[in-house]
Amino acid sequence: MEKVFIHPYAEVSKDAKIGPGTKVWNNAQIREHAEIGSNCVISKDVYIDLRTSIGNNCKIQNGVSVYLGVTIEDDVYIGPNVTFTNDKLPRAFNDEWQVSATLLKKGASVGAGTVVVCGITIGEYAMIGAGAVVTKDVLDYSLVLGVPAKFSGWICVCGDRVPSQGDSCKKCSG
Repeated sequence: MEKVFIHPYAEVSKDAKIGPGTKVWNNAQIREHAEIGSNCVISKDVYIDLRTSIGNNCKIQNGVSVYLGVTIEDDVYIGPNVTFTNDKLPRAFNDEWQVSATLLKKGASVGAGTVVVCGITIGEYAMIGAGAVVTKDVLDYSLVLGVPAKFSGWICVCGDRVPSQGDSCKKCSG
């Protein structure tokens, strides 16, 4: 079984759980009770908040913060500088704020520089175009683009466009 690699300049809580084959790169910080699956890449300058859950085979690129309330299932790609939120009513003086949960389902991909507003679900194998602002749930196998993110078409598992939800492209169907 492949061991976990933790760069000497990463800060990883002794109370975090990290699966075999995962690589944690420089300046990453992983907080208490975070759970990260096997064969993940946690890139440079990534922050993983306490009690977050990240599945197997995920890739989280440079400069991403995964805050409390965000759950990432298996095979998810998070592009560089993606921003997640976890507070619908942010105020510096609010001592009673509540975390709003965000779920990224299996195989989802989030493009670079995207903002994901809390309290939504990004569906299985959905794809978010770079720079989008996601304010609503995203359907399985859908492509969303823009500010705010809007439906732009259906995609298959590999990300190619297809005519309808659940279809496979020639590459995926053999």
